[in-house]
Amino acid sequence: MAGYFENGPGDLVPDALSGFARAHADLVAHDPVDGFFTARHSSAARRVGLLSGGGSGHEPLHAGYVGAGMLDAACPGRVFASPHNRQIFRASGAVAGPEGVLHIVKNYTGDRINFGIAAERLADAGIACARVLVDDDLASDSEGVAAGRRGTGATMLVEKVLGGAADTGMGLDALAELGTAVTSRCRTLAAASAAHHAPATGEPAFGLLPGELEYGVGIHGERADRTRSQGRVGALVEDMAGALLDALRPGPDDPVVALVNGLGSVTSLELYGIFGELGRVLDARRVRLARHLVGNYVTALDMRGFSLTLMVADGDTLDFYDAPVRTPALSW
Repeated sequence: MAGYFENGPGDLVPDALSGFARAHADLVAHDPVDGFFTARHSSAARRVGLLSGGGSGHEPLHAGYVGAGMLDAACPGRVFASPHNRQIFRASGAVAGPEGVLHIVKNYTGDRINFGIAAERLADAGIACARVLVDDDLASDSEGVAAGRRGTGATMLVEKVLGGAADTGMGLDALAELGTAVTSRCRTLAAASAAHHAPATGEPAFGLLPGELEYGVGIHGERADRTRSQGRVGALVEDMAGALLDALRPGPDDPVVALVNGLGSVTSLELYGIFGELGRVLDARRVRLARHLVGNYVTALDMRGFSLTLMVADGDTLDFYDAPVRTPALSW
């Protein structure tokens, strides 16, 4: 594989963050010392600041969702690495509202540790803090996975719903309760025909034979417990969507939000075909598809794969999801 376009080893992330800040200076402010982004515009009704973060390489997650109607701050770490607790602490202090700050955290050990340390520091500083732990990955829903389900594609849906709720003036405890409930109604499953390539070495994270798929891959290149043949995309989507529906078990009147998400190197042409197949599966099962997104929202560098996320919603959840948003990566 040809190398990444970068100035040199270690320059990819800081150069990208600087360029992002300049490209979206009307929406976000960048603190280059402590390495976080904050929203330039937010609702005056907010009583709680919303903050998320995680490793770089998943763009547009998380900085792409900083702005009116969504996140107040995002803390990017190095590629696939948690942000430092100092970043999180400083960013939290910068955006905390009268009722404090809510951390939206993907379920990975490094993220949990650093967000946890930052929360302790915030408590010492007298700033109220709560956490929503996103753990939507169906492939890691196993007793053999000590850390529990990973946080993946549903993260941006949770951020959007909580952004809409925060703009109504909802308090810290209520937002944390809502975020936990929404997360519990989300599941994601991913498949990849080729791994991402590490920027430092240019080597793939794992190897597959031609015609094979990694079924249940993680967004950091974590291997699944099995491979399968690629075959027809319709059969693949039917299996993936069926597994998600079996886990979530939406009722006949429950609205569902779907995210068809590219992991980095899958084309829009393919993603729309995948969405069409997903729609057919949901129609056949009489599942009400209320909202959908198709595109690259939570990537894994240049991984050649995609993920499907389903969120079982209710009226309030849809209202919060539909609320106005203006960020670099999401706007309506």
